[in-house]
Amino acid sequence: MFRTKRSGLVRRLWRSRAPVEGDGEADRGTHGSGGCCMGKTTKVAKSNAGSEAELKALTHSILKKIKEKQLEVLLQAVESKGGARSPCLLLPSKVDAKVGQQSYSLPMLLYKVFRWPDLRHSSELKRLSCCESYGKINPELVCCNPHHMSRLCELESPPPPYSRYPMDYLKPPDSPDSGPSSSDTGGTTYSAPVGLSDSLALQESGERAHWCVVAYWEEKTRVGRLYSVQEPSLDIFYDLPQGNGFCLGQLCSDNKSQLVQMVRAKIGYGIQLTREPDGVWVYNRSCYPIFIKSATLDNPDSRTLLVHKVFPGFSIKAFDYDKAGSLQRPNDHEFTQQPRTGFTVQISFVKGWGQCYTRQFISSCPCWLEVIFNTR
Repeated sequence: MFRTKRSGLVRRLWRSRAPVEGDGEADRGTHGSGGCCMGKTTKVAKSNAGSEAELKALTHSILKKIKEKQLEVLLQAVESKGGARSPCLLLPSKVDAKVGQQSYSLPMLLYKVFRWPDLRHSSELKRLSCCESYGKINPELVCCNPHHMSRLCELESPPPPYSRYPMDYLKPPDSPDSGPSSSDTGGTTYSAPVGLSDSLALQESGERAHWCVVAYWEEKTRVGRLYSVQEPSLDIFYDLPQGNGFCLGQLCSDNKSQLVQMVRAKIGYGIQLTREPDGVWVYNRSCYPIFIKSATLDNPDSRTLLVHKVFPGFSIKAFDYDKAGSLQRPNDHEFTQQPRTGFTVQISFVKGWGQCYTRQFISSCPCWLEVIFNTR
């Protein structure tokens, strides 16, 4: 008659499991489910995982063996969909679970149940920087927090061209921007004088510590000032408290477009930029796809750049330092008319652009980011 706290936590966790049906598409301008990362969790996941009843019985059996405090950590991560910062969930690494004819490690089972039902192998995953156990040698315990992991985009097989990106000339704002103070956003901001490019203003400011700066745009208008990034990892999100970093909702925007307002509402947890030894990774924390264009994501001999679609929960190496060093920046036709100096990555929330869309240029996208890397 009396329900224990543990059984209540287990029930809430099972109700919060990842759905195994639905296509995960947010931008209906795409053709099917293609792209650099597959967004569907369909009936295939069900057949691989065995029956729902068998999976439920196994999951309940495992969860009931986990300490209550650990169940609370898992529930916090799952119910907030990774929005709330949760600690590592350290569990024995040698525990295996069998569903149907397949065996899974304990972390893999939790990742499949609570995030990706179609997950097949650990090689499809990338650990996020928020995981404090990363790099620590402990063969007995492993972090099983599903929101300390991301799914890797598969770039080995080229995605269908959601867009071949034509040259897009973007003029900097004609007047100084008003934006948040560093106390509002947790970082330093800069304002470029009239007629002076932002990158030159940054160089003249004497600031050397930043590894990139971020500009937020709504269609052809930049909103707020440049956001300088010194920390290795940065969350870019819309509303407080959905992250620790660049809050786009704190910027003053006069855009009354219904489309812009609709996309703003879908940014949610947004993205995470992380600087790592091999390059800069972008993790999609939101519930909708993002679209990325970067010179280091494409064939350097191509005369146009692909726009890559990144589904929720996926990561992509948006900027590769080694590849960037081999690119001939002054002769790069893609950037010859750009007012920026250095390498730039462009990221659009929810809406894509290019040949498969009515939006041919990123400047027609409702809400997007320009990330300018400091390669000095």
